[in-house]
Amino acid sequence: MLASFFVVVLGLCCCFKESSQFFLGHPQLYGPNEALVKTYVEFQCEVPNHPINHEILLQIFKEDDPNRALGEYTSLEGEAANIPMVIQKRYDGYLKCVASVQNRSISYINSTSSNLHYLKVIEPVKGAQIINSGPDDFFEGETLQLICQLSAGNYISYKWLHNDQLVSPSSLRRIYNNQLTIYRTNPQDSGSYKCVATNVFNKTVFTSNSSEIEITVKEFVSTPDISFTVLKEEPQNYFAIVVCNSTRGDLPITYSLYRGNEQVINMTVEERHSVFKLPLVLDRHLGFLRCHASNGEQTTYSQWLPLHVVPVSGPVTMHYDYNTGENYAVTGLRFYCKVEKGSHPHYQWFHNKTLLQDRGTYYCVVDQMPQRSMLLLSVGRESAGTYYCEVSDSFDNSTAISSKRRYLDKEVLNRIPDFVVGVVFGSFAFLIFLMSACCWIGVIFRKRQYGEKSLWSLEMQRSKAVYEDELDFSVHSDDSDLLKAVRDNEFDQASEDSEDEWPQIQKKTLKDEPV
Repeated sequence: MLASFFVVVLGLCCCFKESSQFFLGHPQLYGPNEALVKTYVEFQCEVPNHPINHEILLQIFKEDDPNRALGEYTSLEGEAANIPMVIQKRYDGYLKCVASVQNRSISYINSTSSNLHYLKVIEPVKGAQIINSGPDDFFEGETLQLICQLSAGNYISYKWLHNDQLVSPSSLRRIYNNQLTIYRTNPQDSGSYKCVATNVFNKTVFTSNSSEIEITVKEFVSTPDISFTVLKEEPQNYFAIVVCNSTRGDLPITYSLYRGNEQVINMTVEERHSVFKLPLVLDRHLGFLRCHASNGEQTTYSQWLPLHVVPVSGPVTMHYDYNTGENYAVTGLRFYCKVEKGSHPHYQWFHNKTLLQDRGTYYCVVDQMPQRSMLLLSVGRESAGTYYCEVSDSFDNSTAISSKRRYLDKEVLNRIPDFVVGVVFGSFAFLIFLMSACCWIGVIFRKRQYGEKSLWSLEMQRSKAVYEDELDFSVHSDDSDLLKAVRDNEFDQASEDSEDEWPQIQKKTLKDEPV
């Protein structure tokens, strides 16, 4: 029994010693971090604490594909393994080296793995071309989406060129990966587009340029303007030459002329305006005209225009206003000419019977049709003279109506008007009259005031005389002179001013008083 126990213990010890000798450490993987596809690259993998007299199999796997070895090496004596590989695009990602013992009898030793090693596999770009998800020719407002497609390449940067200018992202231009999207396109987005794809390996830049694609963004025709002129062919034959005009829009454009709800005529032209000819009767309203314009799915409409021609008639009025400079001197004039009636007037300006046209050294003609015409003048020696304007029908100048003539020069313009002189002198005369009236009223009032003072003084003198007569100076002979002096001073102080002004009246009054 004791012998059997000893054998078992000895076997366990031997097994423990053998297992400790065959412990397999974690391998270490070395190699480049970046490689070009289809190039030859070596990776190194070694196992520390290599078991003696045992073959170790070293294999390289992708982390996400543990069943497909990319390369392998069998280490016999613990040497580091050099594992050559021809790089493929699928090798891109995280790699690991797995070490395992080749002796299958030693089943208790598990395989071990290295730390992960990242390998970036570069495939040069090639075969760039643009794919348009829509038509190459369309109207404004649509969305344009272009895709830059490659036959090979990864880790790619994309650039887009429009008419050889770099396209910058904006709120309406989005660049995402290999796509260029332009929202709400307009005619400025027309032109050639090209994509440029690039990637880099060890500072070497690989580039692939697509061929250009031509994009046309067409303009919808703008709202047309409508107008007409009058043409006189015979003495009594008149025609309206109607013009429909658009400022923008791709050609061809179809114009239609309507009178009310009735289409009169239409035509398709390779220009942005169309001309129609209609018979006309003067001084009669012939309805309302409107232009329709279309160059695709959208139709635009002009305003309604009355077809009514009124010949020139009535008086022609001319007036002016002016600008002033230093010392209020007139430096510039604006003449205005207007006729009472007429839908198509033609204005002409004359200076000393010489026709003034467009612009000269001292004048400028500005027509504000059909309401009026304006003549701008600079005041000087050259502009002095007689001015007037004539108005006739633009389609018939056989009869013209002239305004009144007016002579103007620098002295006339800067002379004080007669009515101003009258107002100034009239105001001055009124002030003189007002001052005279005030003085006269003052004299009358003063006389009346001094007359009342004289009557009061006269009354005081009478009272004084009566008072003195009532006194008896004989009884008080000693003080009579003193009392009399005191009484005289009381009355003399009150009537001093009156006695000075009216001495004759005072003396006469005292003399006539009874004793």
